[in-house]
Amino acid sequence: MNVLILFVGWCILFVLAWPVALIALVLLPIVWLISLPFRAISVAVTALFALMRAILLLPARMLGYRG
Repeated sequence: MNVLILFVGWCILFVLAWPVALIALVLLPIVWLISLPFRAISVAVTALFALMRAILLLPARMLGYRG
């Protein structure tokens, strides 16, 4: 659904201002490539927080708490 909304928005932009739409079409893959390292950092930080939570809640799970 998001791809369809993006495509329809790009078509409307192409009709209203085609140079801006073409620039957006060229810059979108470049922005995606630049954002990849930040996504990898986000995955690593999320995993770190999950590990910390598991370590901190281990005593409670050993005593039988189900949360």
